[in-house]
Amino acid sequence: MISKLNIELIIFDMDGLMFDTEKISFVSWRQAAVQYGYQIDDEIFQTTIGANLSRTKEIYLNHFGNSFPIKEIINDRSRIAEEIIMSKGVPIKKGLYDLLDYLNQSTIKKAVATSTSRKRALDLLKMANIDKCFDYILCGDEIERSKPDPEIYIKVSDKLACSPEKCLVLEDSETGITAAYLAGMLPIMIPDMKEPDDKIQSLLFKKMNSLLDVKYFLEEFFNTSYIA
Repeated sequence: MISKLNIELIIFDMDGLMFDTEKISFVSWRQAAVQYGYQIDDEIFQTTIGANLSRTKEIYLNHFGNSFPIKEIINDRSRIAEEIIMSKGVPIKKGLYDLLDYLNQSTIKKAVATSTSRKRALDLLKMANIDKCFDYILCGDEIERSKPDPEIYIKVSDKLACSPEKCLVLEDSETGITAAYLAGMLPIMIPDMKEPDDKIQSLLFKKMNSLLDVKYFLEEFFNTSYIA
């Protein structure tokens, strides 16, 4: 019941949740693949959202076959995405800074659990000037099993000594929501490139439109402009 909600830790996904980078990822994967004669459409790309690089490789190889030049495409895709971000900056999602400013006044711990590699994640967080805002950051190349496996969320809660039922997870992807639910946590979905289907809807604690709405929810729940 919401009346008994006790939050000790809020875990943030990154791409598509804090940063509007899933669209950049789609463009970069598509452009890189075209150079080798392959078409990555929206349908196959969406199956990779929330997956780490290892799982993404597996998805594309299963779809296109072993002749798919995955190493070359990954290299080109990384270069294209970096060029877009360097030219336009990190696209910040609505409400990110407001929510972090609010939580910085609280005793609630904050963590990042992203399927992105550590180097790329830290680069983006630093560019957005929020790399020092979190108590812990765990990345996709530091786990064995990708979302929707709950490993990444369980490791974060263990590291910060918070029981799962006291962890609020902010996610944009279906794989991330599934992982948070299987970890026994409270998943809030802020959809990015895809709205949740009925199955994912049934796993949600809440669905919101932006990170600003998360701030408003916490303010209302705790009846304060900051959490003491």
